[in-house]
Amino acid sequence: MLTNQLSPKIFACSQSIELAEEIAKKFGTELGNVKILRFSDGEFQPAFEESVRGRRIFIVGSTFPNADNLMEMLLMLDAAKRASARHITAVMPYFGWARQDRKDKPRVAIGAKLVAKLLEEAGATRIMTMDLHADQIQGFFEKPVDHLYASSIFLPYIESLQLENLTMASPDMGGSKRAYAYSKFLQSDVVICYKQRKKANVISHMELIGEVTGKNVILVDDMIDTGGTLTKAADLMIEKGALSVRAICTHPILSGEAYERIQNSKLTELIVSDSIPLKKSVSKIKVVSCATLFADVMHKVQDNTSISDEFLM
Repeated sequence: MLTNQLSPKIFACSQSIELAEEIAKKFGTELGNVKILRFSDGEFQPAFEESVRGRRIFIVGSTFPNADNLMEMLLMLDAAKRASARHITAVMPYFGWARQDRKDKPRVAIGAKLVAKLLEEAGATRIMTMDLHADQIQGFFEKPVDHLYASSIFLPYIESLQLENLTMASPDMGGSKRAYAYSKFLQSDVVICYKQRKKANVISHMELIGEVTGKNVILVDDMIDTGGTLTKAADLMIEKGALSVRAICTHPILSGEAYERIQNSKLTELIVSDSIPLKKSVSKIKVVSCATLFADVMHKVQDNTSISDEFLM
């Protein structure tokens, strides 16, 4: 009776049901039952349809826009807390609002810090996420944060391509650390794109630091939004003599004309995780699932064992 009482349960926010189902399958269980009552004005109320008292529970939900996705996670956490769950882990493959991690100009919010406080206040006793936009966001939390790296799912795919003259690349200066980490594992060269912006999502100028002539290049980034940076970088690299250009982006936000931009670009392919569900199918976009990674780490959290071997970077 005690074992059953303490066995973990996995629940899903509505925006991440497909990924959560796959995680639960890899974990060896089924998703718990959640009912969401929706009102005519757009307000909604999640409710657990089974007892969670005394249990460790995992709530899976990426918080990509719109804000309803974040609000649903917060309401689920609050409901679990009020239902006397023992441990409540917010499993957020994509941690939204992470680009607002500092005051980069006067009179702006630090959105990532605000979201961290909201999650903890709502009832999260642990956070599990993947490829944060900025590593220091972990410091915004007073609760444990399991920050997983998508390199563990992407590197096997890269190796399967068996590309010669491989070069890793960063689409901007801020992502150079990530590109260097991949290059160290793959023993490849690194190039970096230097870009200047007129405003958010609009690039005015881009230059290439490094040599790509005769190289098969793989750009690495934590997310892709409009696709402007990556497609511009790919065009520049092909002009500079690259044999092929691929891109790895963990979180496929893909807003605006991103899908068309990717399909019409000189990118050979875009490799993404399923942290955010794709809005449409595009031949150049390859999805690599992160379900096994999260299921494995969730097992180790449940068993109180080390997760350090899950980190390739």
